[in-house]
Amino acid sequence: GRKISDPCHESATVSNIVSIIENLSLWVDQIPPVQQSSRYGNISYRTWHERLTENAESFMLQFLPEDLKPSTIEIVPYFTDSFGNSSRIDYGTGHETNFAAWLYCLARMGIIKEEDYQAVVARVFVKYLDLMRKLQLVYCLEPAGSHGVWGLDDYHFLPFIFGSSQLIDHNEYMYLSCIGFIKKVKKGPFAEHSPLLDDISAVPNWKKVNSGMLKMYKAEVLEKVPIMQHFLFGWLIK
Repeated sequence: GRKISDPCHESATVSNIVSIIENLSLWVDQIPPVQQSSRYGNISYRTWHERLTENAESFMLQFLPEDLKPSTIEIVPYFTDSFGNSSRIDYGTGHETNFAAWLYCLARMGIIKEEDYQAVVARVFVKYLDLMRKLQLVYCLEPAGSHGVWGLDDYHFLPFIFGSSQLIDHNEYMYLSCIGFIKKVKKGPFAEHSPLLDDISAVPNWKKVNSGMLKMYKAEVLEKVPIMQHFLFGWLIK
């Protein structure tokens, strides 16, 4: 029931993470796509991703307290896997899940606290989503493991969960921005290119949409071997 622009508690850690993502977005401007004939997979993305990988650990060390610095061995791979795959030049819900896992690890370690949760969605995740859309458009990332017309979206799942929860007893915005973006990039009748989302629009209330999204995320992302076979497990996520 809270919109993106609502004021919320923003800790130093949250601000730090937001500025890291802004930094990554700035790099996209510094590494323009090359001219190439193929529709998907601009190779400039590999340069961007390489820079991400080289800097990931130092990003983490900006906000990790001394006693938690060894955790980089586990949280850095989640972070670098959050932005797509550089050899395949693709991105999908498995990568998005890595970003959620990274945030979850920070919460497990107490770096992100409960009072930060609203900002984690409305500031951090929103900023991450903006960056991912920029990467998708600029470097023409291939959708990884897309269900084609039978998926919610070629690339994302979580904003539909966060977005439908925003719309419980409320009427703004993340869910609707997902629909807006799909309408921008896909042509033709909505019911044809996004039948699942079209069906969901007939569900009687947002609470039902939200609980359905959570069940679907579990079945379609967390329980799918092609996605989870790449996933890292350690002491934070066993």
